[in-house]
Amino acid sequence: MVDMSREDFEEAVSDALDQVPEDLAAQMDNVVIFVEDDAPPDAPDLLGVYDGVPLTERDLGWAAGSLPDRITIFRNPTLAICESREEVVEEVRITVIHEIAHHFGIDDERLHELGWA
Repeated sequence: MVDMSREDFEEAVSDALDQVPEDLAAQMDNVVIFVEDDAPPDAPDLLGVYDGVPLTERDLGWAAGSLPDRITIFRNPTLAICESREEVVEEVRITVIHEIAHHFGIDDERLHELGWA
């Protein structure tokens, strides 16, 4: 397990977001990114989660009063599977891209095929 402060982990998440191509980031709509220390008790090994309505499933009535979609990256499970800070940075990058892909309507099966699972 890697020891990394919450501040450093949040910086890794921010750096991963900065690596998203501008044209793709510009298409993200009504989504916020959070960092939490622990995953939900029913999925303690979860590294990240997307909670929202993917862009591909939104209709005209969706925007009326909709809360932002949420992408949450979980710090402790990520630190637990990594052996170095470099691995943490890479795992965070993969997790951020994975969850953003869900925002764009790409499912886990396709992400596995593309190597982003």
